[in-house]
Amino acid sequence: MINRRTFGKVLGLGAGGAVAAPVTGLPGVPGVPEPAHASAGTERWAGATAATAAGSRGRGAFPPLKKIGAGLLEIGYAELGPAHGSPVICLHGWPYDIHSFAEVAPLLAAEGHRVIVPYLRGHGTTRFVSPRTFRNGQQSAIALDTVALMDALGLEKAVLAGFDWGARTADIIAALWPERCEALVSVGGYLVVNLETNLQPLAPATEHAWWYQYYFATERGRIAMEDKGKRHDLTRLVWDTVSPTWEFDDATFERTAAAFENPDYAAIVIHNYRWRLSLAEGERRYEPYEKRLATRPVIAVPTVTLDAERDPFTVPGDGSMYRDRFVGPYEHRTLKGIGHNLPQEAPEAFARAVIDANRL
Repeated sequence: MINRRTFGKVLGLGAGGAVAAPVTGLPGVPGVPEPAHASAGTERWAGATAATAAGSRGRGAFPPLKKIGAGLLEIGYAELGPAHGSPVICLHGWPYDIHSFAEVAPLLAAEGHRVIVPYLRGHGTTRFVSPRTFRNGQQSAIALDTVALMDALGLEKAVLAGFDWGARTADIIAALWPERCEALVSVGGYLVVNLETNLQPLAPATEHAWWYQYYFATERGRIAMEDKGKRHDLTRLVWDTVSPTWEFDDATFERTAAAFENPDYAAIVIHNYRWRLSLAEGERRYEPYEKRLATRPVIAVPTVTLDAERDPFTVPGDGSMYRDRFVGPYEHRTLKGIGHNLPQEAPEAFARAVIDANRL
């Protein structure tokens, strides 16, 4: 069993049943040969990797956060790397925050990337501009937040990389606005929600893993998410169960849990999961995008998909279940012994996927 401590030494990136190119390695990553073209970045990468090793419990830190007006939001975000570097936007999921990338970001910055890590709506320092805006958690709304952020930052294109809600957001942008997506890293593959499909029951073991989705469909679940203590314990339980091999400490969880104190957190989370089950309405302004997403549009941008072996939400088939949705340059990798919060559990492997996707 490969755990969080030993993963950086072996980086088991199997190709599985999907198309995969040979692994070329990254400078400074133990056990992986350095490609000739990477020598200029070796010193930077080695230093960033050393910092990652020093933060082996996921304690990597960001510089002071920034804010920018973007569409319906004032978005709080972390930024690392040179201002004119090739941009990478890292997108977190639930129940997580920007610190899922606290160790990934320095690795990418060391390679010369400008790394942007935003809080999604309802999280951390991100706020709605207007108190009258509906607190909507549907998938296209969150994707458009990211497009608005790119516009506000003056970014025509970026590599988009994420997991959970963040992977879904990146998938949607790559599918609907490919001209804005330089390359894609998607943990879990093709995560675009199809509301009609979501009405059908899954295998019992899969339904069991989604217990909180059904809990949030009830008023008991809504009340729990609005109660600080119950929300804290619920989200901690999710961390423990979906990342069974990750040896994080209390301080690591508490740092992320602070992002859940956002005044719109409960509303966004509850609406997101109820909308997925067709128990809550979306907004008319997003209907054109949802109609396009309902057709399961293919993704043609260069893509690396990552599956985490110990993630209870990883679909069977080693990537084969969603392979047909990716029609451009493509690689698939399965990470042995890793759970749901893949970027924080295996930051070197995630950073490597970003750099490799940008070279496909």
